Amino acid sequence: MPVELKHDRASRLVEVTVSGKLDKEDYAAFVPVLEDLIRQWGKVRVLFIMHDFHGWTAGALWQDIKFDVKHFKDIERLAMVGEERWEKGMATFCKPFTTARIRFFPPEETDAARQWVCEEAAS
Repeated sequence: MPVELKHDRASRLVEVTVSGKLDKEDYAAFVPVLEDLIRQWGKVRVLFIMHDFHGWTAGALWQDIKFDVKHFKDIERLAMVGEERWEKGMATFCKPFTTARIRFFPPEETDAARQWVCEEAAS
C-alpha cells in the first residue's frame, strides 16, 4: 500500500506518508483510521508527506473530495511536504476545502514541517 499512517495522541498529530499513485482501495484502508482518530481527539493536525508521489486515480480523487467535504472543520493544521512543483500547488488548491492552516515544505524541511504543524494555535 502506498500509504503509511502514524499518529501521536499527545500532539493530535496524524502523519500520512504517500508514494506511488493512490487508488480508491488505499482510501478504504486509511480513511476509517483517520475518522476514528477524529472521533476520539476532535480536531487533528496532519503532516502529509509525499515521496515519489504520482497523484490519484479518479476513484481516489473522488474519495478525497468526499473526505474533505465531510471533515471540512476537523483538521486544524496541514503541513504538506513534497518534491515536485505541482505538489506545492496542492497547498493552495486545498485551501477552499478546509478551515485548516496550510503550509508547504520541501523534503529537506520535514522536521520544520513537523514542528510547525504541532505548534500551539496561538502562534
